[in-house]
Amino acid sequence: MSVAVIGGGVVGLTAAHRLATAGRSVVVVDPAPRTGGGSWVAAGMLAPVTEAWLGEEAVLALGTAALDAWEPFARELGGDIGLRPHGTLAVAFDAAEAADLRRLADFLESRGRAVRRLTGRELRALEPGLGAVRSGLDVPGDLSVDTRKLLTRLDAACRAAGVRFVDRRAVGLVPGGVLLDDPGDPENPENSTVDCDAVVVAAGAWSRDLHPALADLVRPVKGEVLVLRARSRSLPPPTRTVRAHVDGRSVYLVPRAGGHLVVGATQQDVGFDTEVTAGGVADLLADAERVLPGVRDYELVEAAAGLRAGSRDNLPLVGVLEPGVVVATGHHRNGVLMAPLTAEAVAALVLGGPVPGPVAAAAPSRFGGVV
Repeated sequence: MSVAVIGGGVVGLTAAHRLATAGRSVVVVDPAPRTGGGSWVAAGMLAPVTEAWLGEEAVLALGTAALDAWEPFARELGGDIGLRPHGTLAVAFDAAEAADLRRLADFLESRGRAVRRLTGRELRALEPGLGAVRSGLDVPGDLSVDTRKLLTRLDAACRAAGVRFVDRRAVGLVPGGVLLDDPGDPENPENSTVDCDAVVVAAGAWSRDLHPALADLVRPVKGEVLVLRARSRSLPPPTRTVRAHVDGRSVYLVPRAGGHLVVGATQQDVGFDTEVTAGGVADLLADAERVLPGVRDYELVEAAAGLRAGSRDNLPLVGVLEPGVVVATGHHRNGVLMAPLTAEAVAALVLGGPVPGPVAAAAPSRFGGVV
């Protein structure tokens, strides 16, 4: 069986690797695999517990199952992917935010999730660089990963497993294959398609243009992020990921090796705009400084923007669209987290095996209009 995976981000590459190691002939179709999509600028939080909220039990169950798959996946993949096991702190600056975190803790504890309630003093004992936080939660089971190391390793692992890459843009599906953009060579029309027995649509926000069933189910959500680096005279970054709300805006600070700190992320429904804005940078810097005052002295290494693939209900879309066509998109903030579990589900859907239980909630048939 031959499989074409449309999309060379973290979900597409993980699925391609899983299928290739299962003995299938796999081709990845993407004009800029590894570096061209939102995965390259993602912060790499593997934190389903602090993403969860009341009414999102299915999201929490899926995210928790995905987190459980991560360490075995990392061992299987091998190499340095910057996996950090230090957990997450969710912090509050005022009484209203503290009340929100208490409700979150109650919800998580009702679902059997480990969480520790801390005072501001206890939080600063764990992370001395924190600002004037009032209280917070320690979630010890969360992980984080360096997405660029991960994508580089996935790319190499795919090639080693025999995955072929077509650095072109898919513009649609045709019977028995994938239609590519104009190759500029009318004398070789065969270059306009990739023939295959099955297709996996994993093109993130761009998936909406590849199948009519996805047109109203997937939307681009822009996110801007910063990469900072502690200088020699700066306070070091925190050991743990830190999450907070500042003036109603969500902000997270994710440490990486070499004194780096990823700060994100703005969230805007502005179509396929991927330009970094002055306002986005200003907000992220101001919010980061509120959480960790010492970042004012950090070097600004990079400002970038990417597109998440949003869905209607914050659950991804993982399932069969029609015979021979599987979708794996709509992961929103959790694409990196859910990649190993999604790849397992994709392989099952393509090869006819059992789909992991929690993934059943992500079937696109929940919206009707697909098989």
